[in-house]
Amino acid sequence: MSQTSKAPTTAPLPYRSHGPAGRVLAVLATPGGAVVVLAVALLLATIAANPNFGDPGVLIRFLGRTAPIAIVALGQYYVIVSGEFDLSMGAVIAAQVVIAGNFIGDDQSRILPGLLLMLLLGVAIGVVNGLVTTLLQVPSFITTPAMMLALGGLVDYLSGGAATGNPPDEFREIGRGAIENVPVVDVIPYQLIILAVLCVAAAWLMRRPFGRTLVFVGDNPDAAAVSGARVWLVKTQAFVLSSLASTVAGILLVGYAGVHPSVGQGYEFMAITAVVLGGVVLGGGRGWVLSAVAGAFALELLFTLLTALEIESTWRDSVQGLIIIAALAVAARAWTVGRGRRTPPTTAPPTTPTPGTDTGDN
Repeated sequence: MSQTSKAPTTAPLPYRSHGPAGRVLAVLATPGGAVVVLAVALLLATIAANPNFGDPGVLIRFLGRTAPIAIVALGQYYVIVSGEFDLSMGAVIAAQVVIAGNFIGDDQSRILPGLLLMLLLGVAIGVVNGLVTTLLQVPSFITTPAMMLALGGLVDYLSGGAATGNPPDEFREIGRGAIENVPVVDVIPYQLIILAVLCVAAAWLMRRPFGRTLVFVGDNPDAAAVSGARVWLVKTQAFVLSSLASTVAGILLVGYAGVHPSVGQGYEFMAITAVVLGGVVLGGGRGWVLSAVAGAFALELLFTLLTALEIESTWRDSVQGLIIIAALAVAARAWTVGRGRRTPPTTAPPTTPTPGTDTGDN
């Protein structure tokens, strides 16, 4: 006699039945949430190594100095989550800085035209990177280094390899100015305010159809194309946002770094390190935009801790390389484990085949 299985009479447990505390722990278990814990731990370790760092005024100034790399990380996030890379960001910063020195010079009347020129150049660079990568099918790890070389040649031509020009204080105030006489923290740097505005805008944008399509494109571009998404346009927009982020960072860096062709050097790798440290998966389709910003602060806190421990700054490149390797090794798996399955597990019990029937296992 054949035996049949009966379906369970009790309802399955609801999916994700844990409460608010469990949800918080689940978020912190992902790389995107864990980077916040890492940043806090690095902050406490840095304060322990250098108690002066715990002063609110010192800390707020540190946040202001870190704002440019956090902004660049924001721009790099858009490209990486779409499944590409932008290795031209440092060169974009250098080009914008040199243009500020040469075009604006010390002429205050050229500040607004200069800012407009810098923004237009940022858009143009992003469009070229995006169209060459998508329509001409040139991989972004070839397109963007080529753009980096082209911009490097432009910078050398305009600057001769040395510092040139000195924009007026009204322009440099964007990057080094602050709201003063603020209780507790004393000052709030303009850089930090600009970063906060961009973070709010980024969080809003990633919740809009564009942001969801961007992640979809990075996760599965073929499926996104079949569903009607214009993959080439979405990725090109990501490159434009990346170049504009580099432009904003360049404007801020002029404030306290001055005009020199070396400004922005290595920022593209710092941005990639910050993004992967924030749990964004290289290859696209996974990651939170604000975690990329948290990754930038965690990275700078790590470098500050190394300095406080009197470890030579030459180890920075090694640290960045190890972070990228570790992120590549664990990020994708950690996202799966931390967030759990996206769909509830099936509740259908296995059936016992009737003897003599074909189970399909032959």
